[in-house]
Amino acid sequence: MEKRRKVTTETIRQMKHRNERFVCLTAYDALIARIFDEAGIDVLLVGDSLGNVLQGHPTTLPVTLDQMIYHTQMVKRGVQYAMVVADMPFLTYQISAEQALRNAGRLMKEAGAEAVKLEGGERIAETVRRLTETGIPVMGHLGLTPQSIYQFGTYRTRGVDPAEAERIRKDALILQEAGVFSIVLEKIPARLARQITESLDIPTIGIGAGPHCDAQILVYTDMLGLTIDFSPRFVRRYEHLYQRIADAVQRYIADVRQGDFPSDEESY
Repeated sequence: MEKRRKVTTETIRQMKHRNERFVCLTAYDALIARIFDEAGIDVLLVGDSLGNVLQGHPTTLPVTLDQMIYHTQMVKRGVQYAMVVADMPFLTYQISAEQALRNAGRLMKEAGAEAVKLEGGERIAETVRRLTETGIPVMGHLGLTPQSIYQFGTYRTRGVDPAEAERIRKDALILQEAGVFSIVLEKIPARLARQITESLDIPTIGIGAGPHCDAQILVYTDMLGLTIDFSPRFVRRYEHLYQRIADAVQRYIADVRQGDFPSDEESY
């Protein structure tokens, strides 16, 4: 069996060229990151989705740079092989390229991120160039971009309208030219995602974008059934941990109240 190696931007570029798919998940702490890393996940995204998943916010907008640094530091401590990518939160890169460089630099220097992810197309191209010229790998994100949810006004599929689809196609090419090493395509038609994937030399990562992307990513709490009030059609639940954890806690409650825990064997 071939010895497992650290995943890098070059690793996933080579996988794209060999038509090998890679696998991504979100992670927000060392415990979960270690489990996913040991299981064989290639890329771990410290997503600003932690605003929804961990903090209970309805959107990702309240997440701060300091919070992203904190969670990325934890994920890095749990990882040996997976590539760790950190989201740049809302208003940490939109004001200017210099602002983006300072903030991305903090994610790299203080948190140990190996790349950063930015949402948007042509409007952030110069920022992407500034970061990549400085040596900071950038992952793009097109389609449904959660930081723009108030502008969109809905979580509906993007790129259904021909004009919007063409805009997303153009943005993907612009981002590639600007230097991103990969692009997340979120909640767009599978046909459009296939067209974009086939037009690019860099890999695409799908979430609700059909089976033709070079990789797939899910928010791990959705995939494991820890979230029960969010069920988009693109999520496959591989477990139902919400109920399994609740059942275990109820058994623990019963054992304590009945005096069955701790037993003699569990006492000193």
